[in-house]
Amino acid sequence: MTALTDVVSYLDTELRSSEIPDYDGALNGLQLANAGAVTRVAAAVDFSANSVAGALKERADLLIVHHGMFWRGAQPVVGVAYDRLRSALTGGLAIYASHIPLDLHPTLGNNALLAKELQLTTDAAFGEFRGVHIGVTGSCELATDEIAARARRFSSLFATTLVCTPYPAGRRSRRWAIVTGAGANSSTIAEAKARGVDTLIVGEGTHHSAVEAVENGLVILYGGHYATETLGVRAVAVQLATRFGVTSVFVDVPTGL
Repeated sequence: MTALTDVVSYLDTELRSSEIPDYDGALNGLQLANAGAVTRVAAAVDFSANSVAGALKERADLLIVHHGMFWRGAQPVVGVAYDRLRSALTGGLAIYASHIPLDLHPTLGNNALLAKELQLTTDAAFGEFRGVHIGVTGSCELATDEIAARARRFSSLFATTLVCTPYPAGRRSRRWAIVTGAGANSSTIAEAKARGVDTLIVGEGTHHSAVEAVENGLVILYGGHYATETLGVRAVAVQLATRFGVTSVFVDVPTGL
């Protein structure tokens, strides 16, 4: 058993929770306290009725999430919103959320870990957002088919089907970039073009991102928003278990997207 305040202090410092810009609804950091102790840490991508129920079933008293309690913005605490909050409160479950601070962390972050998962070596940051870079980039000499196969195997672990923009047979990738989650948009495509990136690996993107990619000779691999953002929260939970002598578990609530 360890004090919740000690865990929160460590996470706030390690993830730089108050320093890194984010969307208004992210509210990175501790979002819901408990009585003050942590014995078991659960990790999930999203704060939801199912992730709260899964964490409580696993007897966790701290839930680490990527998309937190206030992601949807202000809303009445009624219906499902009331039910999941009541479950967390009565179950003594604290909630800690980390969005962009976790995305860009050099060792615990979604982007760095996805690159490692795909056996790609990073050499720079990528994906500028409000003065920080969320993703990573690097060089390689691989068939695009090979990168796609690696991404497909990873996505399938989380009930997600990899989608690729079209590319010719025999195409090779020489400069890649990764921005997990909703990483395909006009900004990342423009940055890819400016920096010579030919293969962009993301979670998801708009339909028009595929149109822009084809126009610019860029291949986008859409690996799934959920799948590409499982890595960071899992790594944080394991790190906390090691550092504080508690146990950890991943609560898998796939969306199929």
